[in-house]
Order: sequence, then structure tokens, then C-alpha cells
Amino acid sequence: MIDHDAWIFLFGGQPGFPILYTSACVYYSFCMKIQSRRSWTKWFLKMIALAAAFAPMQGTAFAAPQHEAEFKKLAAQISAQRQNGEEENAKLFEYSLTLLDSMVLATLNVQGGPNLEVINTQFGLLVEHQPAAGEEYKVYRLGGTPPAFALVANFGVSGPSAVRIYSAFGAARYRLTARIDRSAQKDFFDDYLALVPVEGAEALFVTVTGRTDELKSGAFMAWRLSGNEVVRVWYTDILPQSSYEPAPAGIRLTYCADSAEDTPETCRRMSRERFAWDGKKWQRVEQQDLPVKAPKK
Repeated sequence: MIDHDAWIFLFGGQPGFPILYTSACVYYSFCMKIQSRRSWTKWFLKMIALAAAFAPMQGTAFAAPQHEAEFKKLAAQISAQRQNGEEENAKLFEYSLTLLDSMVLATLNVQGGPNLEVINTQFGLLVEHQPAAGEEYKVYRLGGTPPAFALVANFGVSGPSAVRIYSAFGAARYRLTARIDRSAQKDFFDDYLALVPVEGAEALFVTVTGRTDELKSGAFMAWRLSGNEVVRVWYTDILPQSSYEPAPAGIRLTYCADSAEDTPETCRRMSRERFAWDGKKWQRVEQQDLPVKAPKK
């Protein structure tokens, strides 16, 4: 007699397994009515073996459905607490991030290496409402050998947000090695967050938080992964009328460097600056003033 529960326990978490397993079960039940148990049992076992062998070739493992459903409920609750100005439950937020960790690590620790396009397609399904209104979960590839990965978790346009960093440096498998959130960094501005990977041999990236108000006011910070610790190597004040783009070894910022106190939407001087990592420190390498656009009447 075939122990179905044993096969599910051994291989049920593998991608591709459910379809082959279900097909095998249906065909097995049908054929048992007209053929001997022994011959069709052999065929059934071959189908299960095929499912187990085929699954690792997919390049990405799928998250457990129960984790996805549970996370969606928690994400809605966390976002509502922030939007309604309620007291936020730190334990609830941390637990939701651990669920994300388990889903990310299941996709990183696969044979043949992770496929970012497939991973982010899967994580896009965690967003319950469309349009997303600031909710987003996305994985980025960083530098390093082997490369590190970062998950950006945005629970809504007003936050909270977090970064989770995964590395396999000195280990056989990827694991959570560092985090950026209000619990780990007390002064972290955790409104809507974007991440800009910095090209290079090291795991460096820039976080951009805010920019959701009419003046596009944002705070910028550069981070470097050092072993199992993420270190902030540079930061700005909140810059009004800001925009940004990736630049060689760093980032290029454009912002209002001088605005009128009584009418902050009026900019008297715009500045464009490029910052880069030189292997030892983060520094400004270019700066220029830009023409100021006349205010709309």
C-alpha cells in the first residue's frame, strides 16, 4: 500500500510536485480497477520520483500557501494601524517580517540559483488590493561574493517599511544576516521606502524614504553590509523637491537647496549632486546648481 502522507511530507514543498502528484493519484486509482496492484504501484512510484526530480529544476520554490494567507491578513492590520494613527504592535510587525523571511529564503536557497524575475512576480501576489497604494514587497540583488539580496517591505504609502538582508557569505545557504527598521535603528524614517543597489564588489545600497508628500520630501541613506552587520555610511536631512537616479558606484540626487520659509514650494536654488563609494568612504564627487523653474501661477 502506498503511503500518500509520506510522499507529501518528503516532496510536497517542491514546486511542480502537486500537479504531477495529483495526476498520478487519479491515474493510479483508475488503473487499479483494471490491472494488478503491483504493476501500477511501480508506475505510481515512477511518477512520484519524476515529480521529486523535476521540482528542483524550476529555479524557484513557492511559499507555503498558509504563510501567504496569514501574511496578507497581518499586512492589512499593520497598514491600518499606521493609517489610523493607532498604537503599533511591534511584535505583530516583527512576526510578519519573519513570515516574509521564510518565503524569501525558500526562493533563494534553490538549485541553480535564484531567479529574481520569478521571485518578484510571486511576491507581487502578496499585494491584496489593486492599485497597491504603496504596498510592495520586492527583492533586489546586491554586490558581494556570493551576492547578497535585500527585501524591501512596504506595508503602505505611509509605512511602516523595512529592509531585510540575506547573505550566504561563509555559509552553505542564504540566511537573514541584517535588518533595517525602526526597531533596529530607532531614528529610522520608515515611511514609504525605495532601494537603489550600488554597483560594485561590495554589498552597498541606498534607501530612499518619504517622497510621498506634494513637495517630494525624502531622506537618503547609504548602507554597507559588513559581515553580519549593516552599517550606515552616509545620510542626508529631509530634502524637498527631491528626485534621484542610479549613478556609477553611487547615486545622483536633485533637490531644492534653498526654499522660501513662508512658501516652501518656492525654490530659490536647485542642486544636483553625485555621491559615490570609493572603496573606503562615501563622498560627493560632483555638484552643480540648476536653473530654478518659475512657480506655477
